[in-house]
Amino acid sequence: MANQDGGFLTTHVLDTATGRPAGGLRIVLHRLSADGSRETLADVETNQDGRCDAPILGGDDFQAGRYELVFGAGRYFDRMGLDLPDPKFLDEVVIRFGMDEPTHYHVPLLISPFGYSTYRGS
Repeated sequence: MANQDGGFLTTHVLDTATGRPAGGLRIVLHRLSADGSRETLADVETNQDGRCDAPILGGDDFQAGRYELVFGAGRYFDRMGLDLPDPKFLDEVVIRFGMDEPTHYHVPLLISPFGYSTYRGS
């Protein structure tokens, strides 16, 4: 786990349609600039527990600011073999959020083919 003295970001994904962790789901983290540009900081995939093996962001890379997590829900649903409409209702789930102090931020995703929710976890 990341150093508790600095800020770090974690996430996990639960598939509420199956009641199981969403393993193998791609997540991309971007830092957002004031001008609207995005800097890609991480490109990871969840493990079988629906979590990343390490914090997505931490240590010297952590900065207060605005961020965006992009969850590749559509590809995950494709791999699950679901018969979904084309285009899918949910393809990429984008969560924009701010981090203002060097502490632990946890941004989980609860997902199904037709809905999602998130919250600031612990």
